[in-house]
Amino acid sequence: MNASPKNKILYKKALEILILSKSVSKYLVHDFSALEKNGNENPFIYFTGDIVKDSDSLVPEIIKAENQIFQNDRLKHACLLENLTNKLYRNCERLEHSESNGKDFVKLLRKEVKKFKKLQRNWMMSL
Repeated sequence: MNASPKNKILYKKALEILILSKSVSKYLVHDFSALEKNGNENPFIYFTGDIVKDSDSLVPEIIKAENQIFQNDRLKHACLLENLTNKLYRNCERLEHSESNGKDFVKLLRKEVKKFKKLQRNWMMSL
């Protein structure tokens, strides 16, 4: 199995999203780590972990899809990648509605995910 991707642009954008999501998560976790007035934890703290987990899975799915011999297998991994991207986008939208100082950073991440989705559509046509 070849570990280097064929579509370098998509691969680089996935790496950018990973780095950005880690930075955003690190920034937001301080806002969400304190308990709320009623003693409950902030539910948005879980979305910070989800954006890192999902963005961390983008690169391996790209490589898996490109290294499959059969087209059905390539498309299966491409669909998984599309689901990850959609989930990442939705979690960014949810974090934008939170009471945090980092909303602008989340908007930046969401814009990058949107750019990734456009690249991903073109990439899926070439599989």
